[in-house]
Amino acid sequence: MNVRLLTNRRLLALVLVLAALAIGGLPVLAADDGGHAEEGGHGAAVANVVLSLAVILAGAKLGGDLAVRIQQPAVLGELVFGVLLGNLGLLGIDVAEAMKQNEVLSIIAEIGVIILLFEVGLESTVRDMMRVGLPSLLVALLGIVTPFALGFGVGMWLLPNHSIYVSIFLGATLTATSVGITARVLQDLGKSRSKEARVILGAAVIDDILGLVILAVVVGMITAANQGTDLSGGSIALIFGKAILFLAGAIGIGLLVSPRLFYVASKLRVRGVLLSFALGICFLFAAIAGKIGLAPIVGAYAAGLILEDVHFRGFVGREEHELEELIQPISAFLVPVFFVLMGMRVELSAFARSEVLGLAALLTLAAIIGKQACSLGAIGDRLDRLSIGIGMIPRGEVGLIFANIGLTLTLAGERIVDEAIFSAVVIMVIITTMATPPALKWSLARGDRGAAGREGGASAAPEGSERV
Repeated sequence: MNVRLLTNRRLLALVLVLAALAIGGLPVLAADDGGHAEEGGHGAAVANVVLSLAVILAGAKLGGDLAVRIQQPAVLGELVFGVLLGNLGLLGIDVAEAMKQNEVLSIIAEIGVIILLFEVGLESTVRDMMRVGLPSLLVALLGIVTPFALGFGVGMWLLPNHSIYVSIFLGATLTATSVGITARVLQDLGKSRSKEARVILGAAVIDDILGLVILAVVVGMITAANQGTDLSGGSIALIFGKAILFLAGAIGIGLLVSPRLFYVASKLRVRGVLLSFALGICFLFAAIAGKIGLAPIVGAYAAGLILEDVHFRGFVGREEHELEELIQPISAFLVPVFFVLMGMRVELSAFARSEVLGLAALLTLAAIIGKQACSLGAIGDRLDRLSIGIGMIPRGEVGLIFANIGLTLTLAGERIVDEAIFSAVVIMVIITTMATPPALKWSLARGDRGAAGREGGASAAPEGSERV
């Protein structure tokens, strides 16, 4: 009891310290609206950045802890903290604009999302993609086509005055799947090795690849339209082929070169070689993807896919940590900055507009129906299609990444995704992310009860025949 009381007191003290960091920095940020930074020179600019990081990181951890305590993913808490921080102007505390327009924070956030996609790639291997099987492939294909068509239809219906590229981008945003949330629920329930889990996780790997390819095609279409040229079917095929060739080439060359590269690297007698070379490959692939017109996250994901544990055997005897463990502290620093800044770009005042809430509601409905439809591809013996469909629903961080890229794209001087559309997408992401864990728990429990009932009926049948 005393140990538990001591632990609770330490936890309370930690929460108070984080809260003091998050709240105490706000008046300073509010007092310095950006003009003082110019007067103070480089030192004042650095001070503003590090103070902003202190507020963002402390608030992100507080929000993440609260989210985990109510059995939600930490990313939701980070996002909600960003929403609250970004809308303090409604209370007369004007800190959001200076932080949202700070280029250094934006660059840190972009590096964070590159690290995030690198981590996602590390969780899978090329062999995993080759073993997913026909059910996972069909689920993934339906999980791309159906949500895209529904999202495009919602955009054309509710946004008739906007460019058709806005509807195309909304469709692309709905194709994303955040498998991390589903994987955590499956792990907590002890179902990560079930047939349904293998189908979901395999389909999600394919969804990641196809979703990034679609994103590359959509960005290429918008870029061409912005330059005053029409994108023909051949041009679309060229962009699609370029994305596929980049992924295939990066993976093929990487699988051949990376084992030899890390073998040589393991001979170096300095610390941090594994992490440095892995990040070097990540950033190199991201840069190449950006140079050829693809999103840098495509390259980061490909870099994660090619790096397998077998490549790091030379580091085992040197008491090096595994690569995932080395990346995690960097991710814990950079990734929350991205999600908090995404939340800050949500304008709560936009929710007073009925068209924003209507768009958010229909996007959410399209997101759920689209992923439920993909479960029809789960062909096989006694697969729980309802659970598979629910497991594919959450958009999570992937949907936010897509929406953030939309904020950076312009057509004729106007952004493809404005604040209202972005806010609607964030609502969709929050709802689909929060609804998935309890829905998946209920669905898997229902499946277990049905399986137990079938086994009970089968075992009772012989006894009944003997009594007759």
